[in-house]
Amino acid sequence: MLHICHLYPDLLNLYGDRGNVLAYAARCRWRGIPVTVHRVRRGEEVDFRGMDFLFLGGGSDREQNLMTEDLRKRAGALREAIEDGLTVLAICGGYQLLGHYYRTREGQVIPGLGLLDFYTEAGARRLIGNIAVEIELDGERVKVTGFENHAGRTYLGKAAPLGRVLAGSGNNGEDGREGARYKNVFCSYLHGPLLPKNPALTDYLIRTALKRRGLPELLEPLDDRLEATANQAMLRRLRVI
Repeated sequence: MLHICHLYPDLLNLYGDRGNVLAYAARCRWRGIPVTVHRVRRGEEVDFRGMDFLFLGGGSDREQNLMTEDLRKRAGALREAIEDGLTVLAICGGYQLLGHYYRTREGQVIPGLGLLDFYTEAGARRLIGNIAVEIELDGERVKVTGFENHAGRTYLGKAAPLGRVLAGSGNNGEDGREGARYKNVFCSYLHGPLLPKNPALTDYLIRTALKRRGLPELLEPLDDRLEATANQAMLRRLRVI
């Protein structure tokens, strides 16, 4: 049994981000791996150490402000779980919250959780459009696609990037990096949602959770021809193949 924690599903669900949880759970169940989804809202109890996959999506500024204080109260427990190998996927606003801070265009500094070494500053224009990124999974380079729409410019410190931008803007439109990665934490600006479009990444996140639990990591292959066709069509549109 794998336990999925969907944090703040009522607040953080831009561009169908909850589809990431649906895809993760479905690809487990199709293989006979039982899963339980825990939808955790503000003020509700959660044991991060008992979770196997945690998802934190994106939301508007108003929605993010509503849950930021609540999430700060959980920061210590979340840090312990991350150091213990918890698999985390954080998208857009959820990604930004894991860093040191977000500075608005007016100069207001909104503190983050400081769980990963990066910071974000608001830019003069939004970075919007389809995006392709090359990431490395188990030594293999994989091209993933998604849709970005963010005003924040994220700059990495010691945190490694999730991948290299092939087309689009990525973290800041300057350094060719997209997302951040630390242990089993994966951060990205890619909406779409990300996991249904990129089954190889989804399966990798499933394997990291199984490995942490000492369970067999070998996954039965699934018929991903439809997903592969859609992925290739977008890569051709972006002229990266």
